[in-house]
Amino acid sequence: MQTDTSIVSPSRRRWPWFAGVAIVLAVIAGGWWFGKSKSQEAQAKRAPQAIPVVTARAERRDVPVLLKANGTVTALQTVDLRSQVTSTVREVHIREGQTVARGDLLFSFDARADEANIRKAEAQVAKDRADLATAQRSLERQRELFRQKFISQAALDAAQNQVDTLNGQLAVDQAALEAVRVARGYTEIRAPFAGRTGTINVRAGSLVQPGATAQALVTVTQIDPIAVAFTLPEKELAGLQQAMASAPVEVTVSTLTGGTEHKGRVSFIDNAVDTPSGTIRVKAEFSNRDSRLWPGMYVSAELSPRIITGGTVVPAQAVQTGPENRFVYVVGNERKVESRPVTLTYVDEGLAVVEGVAPGARVVVEGAQNLRPGTVVTEPTADGKAQEATSSPRAPQSGDGPGPKASGAKK
Repeated sequence: MQTDTSIVSPSRRRWPWFAGVAIVLAVIAGGWWFGKSKSQEAQAKRAPQAIPVVTARAERRDVPVLLKANGTVTALQTVDLRSQVTSTVREVHIREGQTVARGDLLFSFDARADEANIRKAEAQVAKDRADLATAQRSLERQRELFRQKFISQAALDAAQNQVDTLNGQLAVDQAALEAVRVARGYTEIRAPFAGRTGTINVRAGSLVQPGATAQALVTVTQIDPIAVAFTLPEKELAGLQQAMASAPVEVTVSTLTGGTEHKGRVSFIDNAVDTPSGTIRVKAEFSNRDSRLWPGMYVSAELSPRIITGGTVVPAQAVQTGPENRFVYVVGNERKVESRPVTLTYVDEGLAVVEGVAPGARVVVEGAQNLRPGTVVTEPTADGKAQEATSSPRAPQSGDGPGPKASGAKK
């Protein structure tokens, strides 16, 4: 008996339709889901992204202007002592590096010829005085005889002329005596001021000669008080002059190797500005009894000649440099930042005194490199969560970043 294969069960005829419908529905659902994801991504891209930043509030305060400069210690007086006569050194009365007082004897030369010339000149003066005394007595006798009509007027005039001549000769010889005494003084070298001696270049028996090219016998340098020379920008000249007119300007110096600080006062401002560098030379005088400052030493000088009254202070990190000017990012309404051009007045120790920002404005300190005008920002709090950074006042938090210090002066 044969089986009829053309007869198929109804259930077997329906399952391909079910499979096709299922496939079509799966394709439709996948397309819908994919389109929804793309739409969400597009919306996410169009929505502004909040950028995390750290802000600080601009403050109004008085800021001392602290000027810093590298300086050189210089002696108030220094002199190279040389001989003014050709002679031989008889004795050296000092040691190298000795502290001497004004007028102390340093060197003595062979003075035998000068002493002989002095004795000769003194004898000549004594002779002139004796001759003058004799002539004066003779003149008195001639006057008495003239009153008695025993001599003529010519004889009296001759006696008067003799006295006048001897007076002149006495004056000449007295001047000659003074000259040889001066020459005798050149045989002794004395300290012109109190100071410290340097290297001694001659010894007893050395021949010394006069002249600017001759080797110096020794150099004497004043150590106490002492000066420090440094330069300041020419823009600070007016403030420095104004401060010196009202009170002495104090200067603090310390050695570059970390020595003790010394306090002194500005004693000199140069009479011209150095045009190539735009600076002016300044000197300050210091007491140096402990000899801690030495001529030629490099030091760091600080002074505060003026105070900026009521300046707007922001962290120096908040000031950005653009292609045309300096600016800061200020957080405005709706957490959006805007660029404010500022004029930088003074910068020191992380502080910047600026013009163009009102006190109380919140400026961006960290994260400004990712900002553009109109960018929405957030600010992390102490627990690390993001918080809206708005321009409204709020209590300072530890996540606000480095705010302005209490003073612009060095601590």
